[in-house]
Amino acid sequence: MSWFDDGRLHFALGIEDTFVPQSRPGERAIDEYELTEHYEQYSGDLALAKGVGAEMIRWGVPWYRVAPEQGVWDWSWVDGVMERFAELELRPLVDLLHYGTPLWLDRQFANRDYAEHVAEYGHRFAERYRHVATDYTPVNEPTIHALFSGEYAYWPPYLSGAEGFTTIADALATGFIKTQRAISDALGSAATFIHVDAGMRYSGDVDAPEHRATVTRLREQSFLVEDLVTGRVDDRHPLFEQLTRGGMPESSLAWFAEHRVQPDVMGVNYYPRHSTEVFEAGVHHGGGFADPRPYEDAGTEGLAEVLLSYAARYGAPVMLTETCVTGTVDERVEWMDASVAEVERLREQGHDVVGYTWWPLFDMYEWTYRHSEAPRADHLLTMGLYDLVERPGGPLERRRNAVADRYARHASRQLVRAD
Repeated sequence: MSWFDDGRLHFALGIEDTFVPQSRPGERAIDEYELTEHYEQYSGDLALAKGVGAEMIRWGVPWYRVAPEQGVWDWSWVDGVMERFAELELRPLVDLLHYGTPLWLDRQFANRDYAEHVAEYGHRFAERYRHVATDYTPVNEPTIHALFSGEYAYWPPYLSGAEGFTTIADALATGFIKTQRAISDALGSAATFIHVDAGMRYSGDVDAPEHRATVTRLREQSFLVEDLVTGRVDDRHPLFEQLTRGGMPESSLAWFAEHRVQPDVMGVNYYPRHSTEVFEAGVHHGGGFADPRPYEDAGTEGLAEVLLSYAARYGAPVMLTETCVTGTVDERVEWMDASVAEVERLREQGHDVVGYTWWPLFDMYEWTYRHSEAPRADHLLTMGLYDLVERPGGPLERRRNAVADRYARHASRQLVRAD
């Protein structure tokens, strides 16, 4: 029996693991493990998660460090982390790809050999750590990947428009399938796959004539990579014409259908203040960073909607794989209480919600750091169970706050219920 079949609600935490190591004038590399000093403090960080009752940690691999040159593999740091997971009896939910590709991979996701490289990386990781890691997310938030790298020209390889989105979505989905199959080859039936994407909602004047087609496209686009991966895209799919105009041949769709893979658990990332974009009649916003639409706090109503929509679409158990609010300790505690209660309500109604993840364990630094020259402290996001506190000349301190106490209470209550 897999962990998600035991009928319990499993409590997880995440450690922010965005890696975009490429730089250019006006853009510096971003590595959240460097910014938060997780490279130096991983042993204590995992112990913090264990100490508040987490059973699992969504934890990402810095692929660009593991593969510093083509054909060269350096597992020395990851070896220590995996040993610590085993020592603490914590379950790693491995994020193999959380945005970044190695520096030597020209054109990044658009490289013609990207899928083979990422599949080899996944196979090597799974084979090496089969004694401790059996749960994998091949690509975290592929929709965000495709938007940032393929439509908004915000991250490498800086493609734009419908054609750019199609190019990156195609590449990500191909690599996703090949990676999942490679891990399955290494681990057999022991492997579990948690597919994770961003829950994206649209509200306001969504039926206004000037917005109706855009909203339909955006809603379908949020599912597109998962639809490709699970072989659901054919000439009846709402985005079929967009894909063919963007350069995807029908032979590629046939390949996806033939080689499709399925999630054992469908993970959904939901942030109440940022997952719902608002359309206003008579107002045009292009979307993305150049011309963003406003957001609204959709609270638990939005949370329930995205979880149930993914459950219905893919027929798999669902897990809340990221949630939090950026704000005061009291605001974070309030959202934790409300979101846990909503997940429990859905379970009581018979919905197969198997996990809850607060993201992140400790504070992180905003992605705007990449486009800034300001010190990391200017980009701090207060999100965690532990505050990150700068100390002159010393390591970055993890200071426990009341969010950790509340998380521990929720996690222990689930364990008591299970007993």
